[in-house]
Amino acid sequence: MRAVKEIRRKVRRSQTIVPFGVGGIIDLRGESFVAADVRGWAAKGEPVESLRLARKLGVEGFRSPPVIPSGKAAHVTRLGPTYVRFPKWLFCPQCRYMQFWQPDLEPELRDRRPACGRCAGKPQLAPMRFIQVCRAGHMADIDWHRWAHSRSEGHDQRQCQARRLRFLASARSSGLEALSVVCAVCRAGRNLAGISQKNILKQVRLQCPGTHPWQSETDEADACEEVPQAVQRGASNVYFPITHSALDIPAPAGHSEDDESAREVVDHQLWTDLVNALGSPIYSSFRAVIASQCGVSEDFVEAVRRHHTEEAASKPSVADPDDDLSIAEWAALSVPGSVRNSKTFSVRRTDLGIALDAPASLRELTAAVSSVVVADRVREVRALEGFSRYEPSSGDGEEGEGGRVVSIKRQTGNRWLPAVETYGEGIFIAVDEERLAAWEKIPSVSNRTQRIEYNLDASFKADRLRERTGPVLLPRFVMLHTLAHQFIRQLSYDSGYNAASLRERVYARSHAPSMAHPPQAGVFIYTAAGDAEGTLGGLVRQGQPPNLAETLVRLLESAQWCSQDPLCADSTGRSLANLNRAACHACTLLPETCCEVDNSLLDRTLLIGDGEVPGFFRGVVQAALEESAGAIDLS
Repeated sequence: MRAVKEIRRKVRRSQTIVPFGVGGIIDLRGESFVAADVRGWAAKGEPVESLRLARKLGVEGFRSPPVIPSGKAAHVTRLGPTYVRFPKWLFCPQCRYMQFWQPDLEPELRDRRPACGRCAGKPQLAPMRFIQVCRAGHMADIDWHRWAHSRSEGHDQRQCQARRLRFLASARSSGLEALSVVCAVCRAGRNLAGISQKNILKQVRLQCPGTHPWQSETDEADACEEVPQAVQRGASNVYFPITHSALDIPAPAGHSEDDESAREVVDHQLWTDLVNALGSPIYSSFRAVIASQCGVSEDFVEAVRRHHTEEAASKPSVADPDDDLSIAEWAALSVPGSVRNSKTFSVRRTDLGIALDAPASLRELTAAVSSVVVADRVREVRALEGFSRYEPSSGDGEEGEGGRVVSIKRQTGNRWLPAVETYGEGIFIAVDEERLAAWEKIPSVSNRTQRIEYNLDASFKADRLRERTGPVLLPRFVMLHTLAHQFIRQLSYDSGYNAASLRERVYARSHAPSMAHPPQAGVFIYTAAGDAEGTLGGLVRQGQPPNLAETLVRLLESAQWCSQDPLCADSTGRSLANLNRAACHACTLLPETCCEVDNSLLDRTLLIGDGEVPGFFRGVVQAALEESAGAIDLS
C-alpha cells in the first residue's frame, strides 16, 4: 500500500462516490485500478454535514475525499484517495507474455505506466480482460496458471509449476475461442471459450480467496464459501454501489420553540386539531383560523407544523425509516416560504402562466398541476454506504437472494461514510391531490398498479424499492415516476443540460396508517453535478412561464408513442423482475445516475392512458390532439 501512494492519476471528486467509489474499477488510458477503502484518507477528508442523512444511516457524519490543489500535484504529498492497480495480471500486446504485477514494482515506474521489458519501444502492458467475483463481494485475479493447466496432457504438464504464461490470439477462429492462455514452458494451454459460464471456475477447482484487491498480504482473509464467477472487468455486474442522498433542508428561520410567534401558534387551542387533520379537507380551515387569530401568515403556521413533523420523523422508526428524508423535503418544497435566507436552499413559487382564454389543453394542464416551485439553489449530499458484486443486494443482508453488502463502515471501523456535496438548481411540480385521489380509485388504474405490485413483492429488490414507495405501491408513484423520466428526457432538449446531468426525486410514497403524514404528490427534477454545470440557470429558466407549460405538453405528446410500439405499449412485464409495463429504452428509460429506483416501476399507460386505462393526463393529451387536428383542417 505504501508503494501505491507514489502513483498520481486524476479523477473527479464526485466520481469517488459513483461510479468509482470504494470497490469500483476505473480505466485510465489503458490502466485499470480499483478504489481502496477510506482508511488511507481518513485524517485528510473534509467534513460534510447532513444531519438527516447521518441519522438515517446511523453514522456520526460524512467526509469528502481529499483533493490535490490544481497545478500543485508535483509539489505536495499525496492527498487524494487510494486506488490500487487491478487486475495484477498484465500482458504485452506485442510479445503476448503475461506478468503478475507486484506493488513493490510501482516506485520503479516514477509516474509512468507499466511497460514490457522484452520488446523494442517498451509497449505499455495491458490488464487482463477477465477477473473473478463472488456474491459475498470479494474480487480477485483469476489464477491463470491453473486455468492454462486445467486440461494438461502428460506428466510434465500436470507437474509444471512455472509461472511464465502467454496470452495468445489466433486468427483461425473468432470470439473467445481465439483467445487462449498458454504456459511458455510446458506448452499447456486453454482458450477462453466458456469462461463466462456459471460455475466454470468451480470446475477448474478455483476458490474465492475471501479478499479485496486493496488488502495487503498481512490482512486477514474472510472465510468465503461462495463459488467465484468469471466476469469481464468492465461488466455491469462487477460493482453495484449502494448510495443514499438527501437534500439540505435548513431549519425554518425564526420558527424555533423560543420564538414568541411560534410558541403562540403551538399553544393555540386548535393546534392539536390542526395536526390531527393533516391531509383532510378541513386542514386548511384550521390553518387559516390559527393564522388569523395569532396574527401570522398561513405559510408561517405551515412552517411551524412542518418543523414539528420533522422532529417527530427524525426519531428512529422501524415502520418507515425513510420518512425523515422525504417528509421534510416535501414540506419545504411544497411550502417554499418556510425557509428564508439560506445559502444552500433557495426556492420560490411560480406558476404555469396560463390565461383563462388559453387553449383547452393548457387549461386541463392547469387543473392537473397544483403548484410549481423553482429552486435557484439546492445542495445535495450523496453518501456511499457499501457495495455488492455479481448480483444487486436485496437489502436483506446475508440471507437475501442478491449479493451481500460489503459495508464500508464495518470494513473500516469508522463512524463516518464517504460523501460528496453538490450544488444545483431544479423544478418542483405538485399535482392536484383531489383529482389524483379520485383517479387512483378508478378500478382499471388500481388493478394495473396491483399487478405491478405483485411483481414487486416477488422481486429480490422489494425491500430496497419499498424504501421509496412506502408499504404500498400507489398508482401515483408509478405515474409520477414516469412523468419524471419523460420530464428529464424533454428537458435534455429544452434546457441545455444532457440527461445524465439531471436527477429525479419522486414524492409519492405511501405511509403506514399509524403515521399522520400528509399525502405526497409531486416530482423534483434538479441538477447535482460536481462542476459548474449545476449553475447554468437552464432549469430555472424552463420553470418560468410560458416555457414550463410548453415543455409539459410536449413531453405528454411524445409519451404517446414509442418506436417499439405495439410491443412496448402492450407489454405485461418488462425489465428486471418485470417491474415495468409500457416503458423501454426507446421511450422512457434514463441513465442509471438519473433514476432513484433503478429504472423500475415505470408505465406510460398510467401517464397518458390507453383504450382501457385512463391516464392521469389523458385530458391534456386529448385536447392537444384535437387542437392539432383543428389547426390542420383550417390550413
